[in-house]
Amino acid sequence: MATLQDYRNERLRKLETLRQLGVEPYPAKSERTHTCAEVLSKYDELAGKEVVVAGRVASIRSFGKLAFIKLRDQSGDVQLYLQRDDVAELDAARGVLGMKQLKLLDTGDFIEAKGVMTTTQTGEKSVGVRELRLLTKSLRPMPEKLENKEERLRRRYVDMNVNPEVRERFIRRSKFWQATRDYLNSHGFIEINVPVLEHTTGGADANPFVTHMDALGDQQFYLRISHELPLKRLIGAGFEKVYDLGPRFRNENYSDEHLPEHIAMEWYAAYWDWKQGMRFMESMYKDVLQKTFGTLQFQLGKFNVDMSGEWEVWDYAEVIRKHYGIDVYNTTIEEVAAKLKEYNLEVEKTDSIPRSIDKLWKNIRKDVAGPVWLVNTPKFISPLSKTNPENPETVERFQPVIAGSELGNGFSELNDPIDQLNRFLEQQQMRDAGDEEAMMLDIDYVEMLEYGMPPACGWGYSERVFWIFEGVTAREGVPFPQLKSEIDETTRAIYPQVNL
Repeated sequence: MATLQDYRNERLRKLETLRQLGVEPYPAKSERTHTCAEVLSKYDELAGKEVVVAGRVASIRSFGKLAFIKLRDQSGDVQLYLQRDDVAELDAARGVLGMKQLKLLDTGDFIEAKGVMTTTQTGEKSVGVRELRLLTKSLRPMPEKLENKEERLRRRYVDMNVNPEVRERFIRRSKFWQATRDYLNSHGFIEINVPVLEHTTGGADANPFVTHMDALGDQQFYLRISHELPLKRLIGAGFEKVYDLGPRFRNENYSDEHLPEHIAMEWYAAYWDWKQGMRFMESMYKDVLQKTFGTLQFQLGKFNVDMSGEWEVWDYAEVIRKHYGIDVYNTTIEEVAAKLKEYNLEVEKTDSIPRSIDKLWKNIRKDVAGPVWLVNTPKFISPLSKTNPENPETVERFQPVIAGSELGNGFSELNDPIDQLNRFLEQQQMRDAGDEEAMMLDIDYVEMLEYGMPPACGWGYSERVFWIFEGVTAREGVPFPQLKSEIDETTRAIYPQVNL
């Protein structure tokens, strides 16, 4: 049975033959005039006219004087119809191949075909080829199937060729973020990119990645875990509606809903509070999801989710009391730990009351279809949010719960510098006690608040929103997920000249 190396060696021989003929197998330019989809959709207009199409060879059938090639580009497939008397002879200087050189082509090669639109005897709309050019000689055959998950994730460029629905997923992902930008831009927000490298990272409970910058005397930097604090500095600088969209990094375990590197967006609006933010985001969710998926009704695993109506609103403490009989404002770590054990939830030595209660909430959340707004979060769980004057033990925070997941986070932002400093100090004490996910003390941010920041509402969501509504895991939801570096034995054998 032929191996990958056998197929590759055969294609290398064809490559050498092409070069001996004087054909450049990797030219720099194509003269394509139409996509495959265009020549079919505009057939009535193009029939009998010359077109130039280009793409990858999906299949070749040769019958002596006749040949049929299925050509594939991003838009779809079209048939190339070749008759020996109509196809130009070899013109190596121009990279044109004749019928005799078809045997040097393989599936996976990229070619360009110039010809007229015609219909074959079987009624298939085709390009009647007059000139055939090689654009790229493929050295490896594309597999017909690719079902091994590890292989698919490692070689996504193969996965997307074999499973075109995967490529379509990332077109929708692009639409999701474009719709996000469009909605914000249309409502007066300004996109401003903030740094990825930070001396002090904050805005979330997460363990950061650490790096160093040689240009600043090998000073330690962190990859951002959030866009929050730099964007709020911009609110303090006089901007009233700002957002950033880009990667953030959280040095934590993989899960079906989390990747250490992922794309996220955060916006901040001066003179808004959390209730304005909730109304804004209900509308934004509907707009973005409709533009991305073309519907607001979803079957997401076991959940039937309708995003077209009004959202329910749940009070955090009431939900915990209803399910566990715990008063979150008057409890002990022992009482909460006992409930964790009762419900077979993980108990760790570093667990505090806030983290333990959060685990209890997540046990409820996993069965919520939504959409639901979770509000009145306890202050000890949200150190960067503004206190709710109607209930000083809570903060003005709003979180969407959809299909068992939290798909965003919003706050009335804390702008009292003294209050903020005290909360930072509490977080720093937790960090010093061994909690690597507690927030760092950012004294520069406190100083910004002392100059004054107006009342503001902030919101953030990550591409987890897309993954959930797309119905895929985190790794399936990004084009190139991080994996352990591994080099297989076939690769080592193919490249013996490289020290792998």
